[in-house]
Amino acid sequence: MTIAFVFPGQGAQTIGMGKALADSYPQAKAVFDEVDEALGENLSGLIWDGDIETLTLTQNAQPALMATSMAAMRALESEGVAVTTAACVAGHSLGEYSALAASGAISLADTARLLRTRGLAMQSAVPVGQGAMAAVLGLDLAVVREVAAEAAGDDVCEAANDNDPAQVVVSGSKAAVERAVDIAKAKGAKRALLLPVSAPFHCALMEPAARVMEEALAGVEIKSPVVPLIANVCAAAVTDPDEIRALLVEQVTGAVRWRESVLAMAADGVTEIWEIGAGKALSGMIRRIDRSLATKAIGTPEDVKSAAGNA
Repeated sequence: MTIAFVFPGQGAQTIGMGKALADSYPQAKAVFDEVDEALGENLSGLIWDGDIETLTLTQNAQPALMATSMAAMRALESEGVAVTTAACVAGHSLGEYSALAASGAISLADTARLLRTRGLAMQSAVPVGQGAMAAVLGLDLAVVREVAAEAAGDDVCEAANDNDPAQVVVSGSKAAVERAVDIAKAKGAKRALLLPVSAPFHCALMEPAARVMEEALAGVEIKSPVVPLIANVCAAAVTDPDEIRALLVEQVTGAVRWRESVLAMAADGVTEIWEIGAGKALSGMIRRIDRSLATKAIGTPEDVKSAAGNA
């Protein structure tokens, strides 16, 4: 059995996530405390007792999901499952930062601050209402790229997330994305629908946010991760700190090549993938990508104990 650890992205957030972990494991509670201190605010209070609308704001959701993933990781470690149990790590969009924190490449406090900066920069890059994202179900990546190119016109519309064989997300100017929805349906998509997001992530419109992140990342120490990172924008293993820094900048505007990343893990001999943190969205994608891969979602104390017993 060869395991990979993966970390979820935006959309997995729920009120109360990570609370049972913090109550059961002092190591998990310490993660939330350190993130609160790094940000200078009571983010854990928002996560556990706040309202979902505020938690879903990009600048809150990103560090909150990372904290929850790291709490689960610390709980696993306390049960004897180190990150080096995994052959590699990966994360979906912001989850890549969780993967880097888990693998020791970036400190927890720096990761929290970077994600707060990233969330604010992504939100402010495009005025609210001017951008959009849409999920296209039932068309492969090549066809969705054609759809996006046809829809773009003088606007921006790009394939932003290649999630699995049945789901590709497009991102860009609102009018262009709306056109893409209609074109995709005409080309035989099973469904094409606008997503409830606050900005058009992973497309050229995010260029101002990429420049902000370039500056922010320049001021942060990045070490070689203790296990390789399968990076979003190249769907390949990286360990060099300078390459990781450059790829994190590129990731802001670049597509999330999740389907290819999972296939790369499988080609490298991975047989089981553990989703560390909130939700089970990645596990569902992984099963649609390669049914031979076993999956485990680890977000509760019960999940941690079960996984540790089988590691």
